[in-house]
Amino acid sequence: MANTKINALFAATALTLTAGCAVGPDFSRPAAPKMAGYTREPAPVALPAAEGQTQRVNPAAAIQADWWTLFRSPELDRLIRAALTDNPGLQAAQARLTESEEALHAGYGVFYPQADASASASRQRATPLRQGVNLPPTIFSLYTLGGTVSYALDIFGGQRRAVEGLRAQVDYQQYTTRGAYLTLTANVINVVIACAAYRDEIAATEEITKLIQEQVKIAQVQADAGTASYTDVLGFQSQLATAEAALPELRQKLAQGEHLLASLLGKSPAEATPPATDLDGLILPQELPLSLPSELVRQRPDILMAEAQLHVASAAIGVATAALFPSFTLTGGFGINNTATSALFNSNGKFWNLGAELDLPLFRGGALWYQRKAALAAYNEAAANYRQTVLSSFAQVADVLTALQNDADALEAQARAVDAAKRAAHILAVNYQAGTASYLQTATANTQYYQSRVGYIQARAQRLQDTVALFTGLGGGWWNSVSATHQVK
Repeated sequence: MANTKINALFAATALTLTAGCAVGPDFSRPAAPKMAGYTREPAPVALPAAEGQTQRVNPAAAIQADWWTLFRSPELDRLIRAALTDNPGLQAAQARLTESEEALHAGYGVFYPQADASASASRQRATPLRQGVNLPPTIFSLYTLGGTVSYALDIFGGQRRAVEGLRAQVDYQQYTTRGAYLTLTANVINVVIACAAYRDEIAATEEITKLIQEQVKIAQVQADAGTASYTDVLGFQSQLATAEAALPELRQKLAQGEHLLASLLGKSPAEATPPATDLDGLILPQELPLSLPSELVRQRPDILMAEAQLHVASAAIGVATAALFPSFTLTGGFGINNTATSALFNSNGKFWNLGAELDLPLFRGGALWYQRKAALAAYNEAAANYRQTVLSSFAQVADVLTALQNDADALEAQARAVDAAKRAAHILAVNYQAGTASYLQTATANTQYYQSRVGYIQARAQRLQDTVALFTGLGGGWWNSVSATHQVK
């Protein structure tokens, strides 16, 4: 008889769940934008040429997952592999992803009956007088084995919405991990470029220092011979000291970059061996991809993170709405007890119960109502954050496209400036030695040559870093990964 009742109860439960619905909004992804580009003017197919190199924008080009290999630097490839293996920040992101996945697995438990078993043994003194019977008390041992089963009926879908929110949290952590992966690779490349530029600046400063040292000697000889003023000597010495003073600052910046690179590799500065890469060791990628805005919103990790947060907020509305409605729970229990372990399984010690529980919220001081309003406000906040993330992403890509055009023009101008300044400095140095040029002319030529060299180096580095910014701004190509080495869950 008991089994018949239990079977009928669970059949009714299945029917109820089939007919039930989940309250709250069903989440749908925000619509992709219809824009054809990122700037008012269409992006040029061919960017301006600089140093004989022309970068071309190809909207049909796929963004490969290991896009950094386009710089064709084995040393850079080695550093990125090391960073992806040992960087603590990426490892922490991967651990958070695993944590959210396990939380989702735990959340699925609400869809199953909850069964528990228990066993107890106690020594008791029972007094019949408590039941109104005038008999002497008795002392006995009681042994009990039992179990309970409960099942919450998710009629209004609150539990389904809660699990939906957990799934969205997994999505959020997955895109967070991809974002950490993309940020790490971009940071490694940018630090390598910056350190290469500092090395080239140090080399340029040492070169101009040697040039001025020679001019100090020449000025000293001419002053001793009475053909030049001693103020020329002092002027060149001052210029030499200024150039030499720039070296410690550049070396400090290089050291800081190398220390930062070590931390990105998951090592201390004492453990890491800094690379000796210069700017000539990095090849500028010639073909650049360009995704449509409608594709970008499905690619960039930060946009996908904002979308996942919007999904979490949507599911939270359903949870808060379901809390306004009644909840139903089926319960059942079965057990055996007796005063002696040898008689524990006798039929006279069996007991069982079967029932249903209704929890109907009647008055909570408005708490449930305002919790739902708070959930709606949180959803509106998440929607606004999503829109802002999309707008910021489009602006970033537009900035990079504009920068790449200006970078080429700036580099070409700096290259011409270096060539002219170098020739002018050489001619004036020779003329000064021959006594046909003044100290002021020579010192000015030195300064212009040094400044143009530094500007040229910085322009080369900026062009490389803006190329990196384009690949990261487009999402980094993680969706095209087919290699287990570069695959992120």
